[in-house]
Amino acid sequence: MIINQASIKEAFSAFNTVFNKAFSETEVQYTKVAMEVPSETRDETYAWLGAVPSMREWIGDREIKNLAAYGYTIRNKDFELTVSVPRNDIEDDRIGVFKPMFQDLAYSARLHPDKLVFGLLPKAFTELCFDGKPFISDGHTPGIEGKKVKAQSNKGTSQLTPDSYGAARTQMLTLINDEGEPLRIVPDLLVVSPQKEAVARTILEATEIHQETNIYKGTAELLVVPELAANPEQWFLLCTKRPVKPFIFQNRRKPQLVANDRPNDDNVFWKKEFIYGVDARCNAGYGLWQLAFGSTGEVAPTTNP
Repeated sequence: MIINQASIKEAFSAFNTVFNKAFSETEVQYTKVAMEVPSETRDETYAWLGAVPSMREWIGDREIKNLAAYGYTIRNKDFELTVSVPRNDIEDDRIGVFKPMFQDLAYSARLHPDKLVFGLLPKAFTELCFDGKPFISDGHTPGIEGKKVKAQSNKGTSQLTPDSYGAARTQMLTLINDEGEPLRIVPDLLVVSPQKEAVARTILEATEIHQETNIYKGTAELLVVPELAANPEQWFLLCTKRPVKPFIFQNRRKPQLVANDRPNDDNVFWKKEFIYGVDARCNAGYGLWQLAFGSTGEVAPTTNP
């Protein structure tokens, strides 16, 4: 193949087709737990995050419930992944050899939101959410101006067992708003490390545990995430069926394949390489703490798990 603008354009078109197909076919998990929010500037402030009050019987004038003025901001970041293709391989029409590389490039780009969102889990016990407390904390207070409510917790310390799982469910089901009314939060997703998959599956799928009926069978779906592998005892119970999710994925610019492949580019002139890369602008952050329970797993059970 003669290297000219037409052949270079043809090569990029072939690589881009492979990239886009692999990108669209790659399955992601972050959409289960995070709401995707389009961004139009370098950062977005989520002032609306807080405890939304319940409807009431309309007697007299409307009662305006002012949400507390939180200022949780997520700033977009730039991300990139770059590869090179030798000019001689383009010249020798060996484009097909690089198909797996561009497929994997797309795979990595598509799964980047998973990495960002689930990467929030190990840090959830220390990083702050909209109310100024760690996302997983025993000192949360719902936010409506002028209301004083006892602090509520979405934090545990027990290792994952049927008993601790049941206690976490109860803790989420009994959360209340500033007016003392149930938030009606029903957990539906148990998130664990790869090391705890067997324990979690037993809790959610076994008919019996220790020769007793397993009352928690089918009460949640299971999601195993590699991001917890370095903290294997941590586990999370989430409510994911509501419009608002426990986490936020903020998307400023979707991943796209770009090229530095003009014959007079420095990389071509000096190194005989065509450069291809994917870049994106995005970030992830914490949504409503009420939709999540987390345990450090540092306390071992006193009975058999």
